[in-house]
Amino acid sequence: MLKRVFCAALLALPLLAEVKLPAIISDHMVLQRGIPVKIWGWAEAGESVTVQFAGQTVTGMTQPDGKWGVWLAPLNAGASGELTIAGKNTLKVQDVLVGEVWVGSGQSNMQWTVQRSMNPEQEARNANYPQIRLFRVPLKTSESPESDVQAKWEVCAPETIPQFSAVLYFFGRSLHKHMNVPFGLIQTAYGGTPAQAWTSKEALAGDAALVPILGEWTKALDRFPEGMEKYHAAMAQWEKNGAKGPRPGRPLGPGHAHQPSGLYNAMVHPLLPYGIKGAIWYQGESNASKVQAPLYKRLFEVMIQDWREKWGQGDFPFLWVQLANFAKAGSPEDWVLVQEAQTQTTELKRTGQAVINDIGDPVDIHPTNKQDVGARLALAARHYAYGEQLVYSGPRYRMVTAEGPTTGDRGAKLRVWFESVGGGLQARGGGALKGFELAGPDGVWQAADARVDGPTVVVSSATVANPRAVRYAWAANPDCNLINAEGLPAGVFRGSLR
Repeated sequence: MLKRVFCAALLALPLLAEVKLPAIISDHMVLQRGIPVKIWGWAEAGESVTVQFAGQTVTGMTQPDGKWGVWLAPLNAGASGELTIAGKNTLKVQDVLVGEVWVGSGQSNMQWTVQRSMNPEQEARNANYPQIRLFRVPLKTSESPESDVQAKWEVCAPETIPQFSAVLYFFGRSLHKHMNVPFGLIQTAYGGTPAQAWTSKEALAGDAALVPILGEWTKALDRFPEGMEKYHAAMAQWEKNGAKGPRPGRPLGPGHAHQPSGLYNAMVHPLLPYGIKGAIWYQGESNASKVQAPLYKRLFEVMIQDWREKWGQGDFPFLWVQLANFAKAGSPEDWVLVQEAQTQTTELKRTGQAVINDIGDPVDIHPTNKQDVGARLALAARHYAYGEQLVYSGPRYRMVTAEGPTTGDRGAKLRVWFESVGGGLQARGGGALKGFELAGPDGVWQAADARVDGPTVVVSSATVANPRAVRYAWAANPDCNLINAEGLPAGVFRGSLR
């Protein structure tokens, strides 16, 4: 017995001594230009590891926990090269590019593939971009933070793009064509998941405002045993019926993708601290519920700040897509509250939003026009990440003021002021503005007339004698049409006189 143990230990020694790398540091990767870049991995404690790339040579020592890491000085965008890592063994990472790296995360609309989007055959056929690289994190949840994923970098080509995130690809393609530098795109998205699943445990636990969301999960765990009994019974019946109809869904509980922090642990933490330029996000559908929608602004802010802290790169650009118009939303009011919360979250530094209430599908929560979504996010990136002075969003509500006759007169109006008016405000397709409502002191909303007046919109209603508040696009599938001359739409808002 002792002999077998000794032999097994001897066989394990070479494995313990091997220098190993995380999956994200591998052939075809893109390193972020212009910032210090960390290269890390594992080796035997006390082992010296040397990294060579682009004329730089840096050495680090493996810590007692088996981890090592070194920093490369900021790199310039350029052609491919070889990265060498040497300890007791030597690894060579081939075809490494230096350029821009972006993470794309969220739920199904970010996970939605090029193959399932508009014009899939044409898009795949034209996807010959050897300087765009793709990294797709597998769907997984975990109770604790993990250190690696099973994935690899791939070169963007007609064969590799069909199963990749459409929004992330169209975003990266737009910027790549505009900037002519390499782009690395990291997809880490999981359909049907809430924002709390993408946030670390310490961040969630550290904010008292999020207690109701965590409380919902505690209740789900309490119901889990009974739920599993019903699930097994439903599965048995489903199989007895020849697996016809929808497959029964597992109840919320351990290992479920809704588990708070579960996706952060398995699909974000292993990427840290890979150098990035920023992140794009498309999510919110799974938080559009009675308890969670009113808390979404705080939850979203906590998640963004959590990612920024964990990445250690300061306030990197974080851009997202506002929920699209969707007539079949289970709770229209909660859908709008999430949209409003997304807009309010732009109060955080270096955050931006793409509004798409004009290109959603009223009867499908997964609109296939992901090309325009990616292009609008790219406009925001050009401003927030790359400092371009351009019109990157539709009209944004700034404030409302009283206008017209004295208070109490049925001719009283409100004037709504906007930012990002670009070449001017207008109605999409011409005609009258739609989507505006007014309310008086009684809080009852009435449809209102609206007209453009320079960088403002004047709103009035014959049925509201003393207007005190205005709102726009306040519906899950609003009939609204305010845009700027650049064709970008205004998003949902509400405001009142001070």
